[in-house]
Amino acid sequence: MCGIVGYIGNGNVYDILIKGLHRLEYRGYDSAGIALVNPNGRLNVYKTKGKVENLEAFCQDKDLEACAGIAHTRWATHGEPSDCNAHPHFSEDRNLALVHNGTIENYKVLKDALSQHGCTFHSETDTEVLVQLIEYIKTKNSCSLVDAVREALKQVVGAYAIAVVEKDNPDQIVAARMSSPLVVGIGQNEFFLASDATPFVEYTKEAVYIKDGEVAIIERGKPLKVVSLENKESKVDVKTLEMSISQLEKGGYPHFMLKEIFEQPHTLHDCIRGRVVDGGHRVMVNGVNDNKDKFKECKRIIIVACGTSWHAALLGKYLIQDMCRIPVEVEYASEFRYSNPVITKDDIVIAISQSGETADTLAAIKIARGMGAFVYGISNVVGSSIPRETMSGTYIHVGPEIGVASTKAFTGQVMVLTMLALSIANLRGTMTPEQIEELGSHILQIPDKVEQVLKLNNRIERLSLIYTYARNFLYLGRGYSYPVALEGALKLKEISYIHAEGYPAAEMKHGPIALIDAEMPSVIIAPNDHLYEKIVSNVQQVKARGGNIIAIVTEGDTVIKNIADHVLEVPEMPECLTPIITSVPLQLLSYYIAINKGKNVDMPRNLAKSVTVE
Repeated sequence: MCGIVGYIGNGNVYDILIKGLHRLEYRGYDSAGIALVNPNGRLNVYKTKGKVENLEAFCQDKDLEACAGIAHTRWATHGEPSDCNAHPHFSEDRNLALVHNGTIENYKVLKDALSQHGCTFHSETDTEVLVQLIEYIKTKNSCSLVDAVREALKQVVGAYAIAVVEKDNPDQIVAARMSSPLVVGIGQNEFFLASDATPFVEYTKEAVYIKDGEVAIIERGKPLKVVSLENKESKVDVKTLEMSISQLEKGGYPHFMLKEIFEQPHTLHDCIRGRVVDGGHRVMVNGVNDNKDKFKECKRIIIVACGTSWHAALLGKYLIQDMCRIPVEVEYASEFRYSNPVITKDDIVIAISQSGETADTLAAIKIARGMGAFVYGISNVVGSSIPRETMSGTYIHVGPEIGVASTKAFTGQVMVLTMLALSIANLRGTMTPEQIEELGSHILQIPDKVEQVLKLNNRIERLSLIYTYARNFLYLGRGYSYPVALEGALKLKEISYIHAEGYPAAEMKHGPIALIDAEMPSVIIAPNDHLYEKIVSNVQQVKARGGNIIAIVTEGDTVIKNIADHVLEVPEMPECLTPIITSVPLQLLSYYIAINKGKNVDMPRNLAKSVTVE
């Protein structure tokens, strides 16, 4: 969840690293630090609690001369956010500095052993244990930094992406990964290192994704070298980045979150393009077509995901069961990995993750593969771990998502799952060509329909003022609208810190209705679908108990419009396609309530964009 940056080259090392940290700050912002290797044999480490801007202020009067360096922005795991616990961490002789993303599970055992050999520790972090271990091995064995890193990592249990620099070797950075992302950018006589490609996309389009158990040796004037922990050389596979620098900037919006909400007509168009063709007559998902036998013969589908992706997975369950008549189970990846799951070779496991690096989802993939299942990945980040670890899959193609609260990635995931279900239904013959064509034609209209929903922006901004200081919210929906209710509640919790719960509307009578009063607003997702009359009854039950109601309804609604306190109308769509349309007003409502409360919506407290530690 932390962000790592490194650089060797002739550019301004400090400026490149600081800019890179700002690009990665969505991964963590509890503290930040930088290690600069000076060509004259100095290793300067500067670090502060708080955001990268605090580090910049701290460094204003410092020695910033360097020919190489590493930097870090932290989401705290071991040890509270503080100057002392911030990365980089020194070795005892101050010859080495190290940054780390991940968790060293056996750090206490290693720390006790090192203490017995005279090492002293100045922080509460597992990271300091690792840099001390590397120094101890290097000194004891009189070996190179690369060999010391390899030997140290053989003793480590846990997840890590690390970068290490040495005071007496300003032309080298040693990096390694295990279950945590790391990518090397290859420029003209320069190298970049980062947790993802965003810090260096403006400098180079060539990138190498380091694999689990690999060590990258980055040296000035030499080709990139990658070896295993056993020192066996690996092939360097250079990929071409597809992202652009404009995707990483706010483009005139006050926050990335608002920009990404308004990007959805464009991102959904990119997601659909080439997959729904001939005016909707054909829906083609290559991952399905390339594995026809697997999808024809599967007896069960299990979808694993976390957070917002889990809500998309719930919608995937409804879509696949409705269209394909295959039983579908949805599991939190964090529970699946420890639940002793029953998996067979006739099962398909679908793993969903925006970043493609979610630690629990990656662990679930490995379990499913080990039990013989066919594993299919849905991700946004090209070259990330999940596409590499799964047997086939689909990218959602919505571009980099910087805001911690997911918006365009959620609608992209739901769109991919919709097309996936239609593609499987066509393969298995559970829908007629006419039914597929009808839904395909509506899918092609979705970007324009979302554009229409976004015209509610000013109205939602005004509406948010009424509810900014509510202490609790209840979100209700039925059928396809139930996962939308869950997602709407999560968005509000994440960025405004208001307690909110999502429920199936019928379950309200089994407990939550006791909470309803004039001070607890209810957001009810009520499109004109086959459960509309049922949801009308739920709306009346809330109103009878003095509750305030914000309702998302289909244009032309006359019944709920006369009951609810506030109504937001969205375009009519087939029932299975409504979640993409109805989720957008909830994104805007959460955004404006949080802004009214003065919250930093792009960097909500205690959260990070990519959960790469358990």
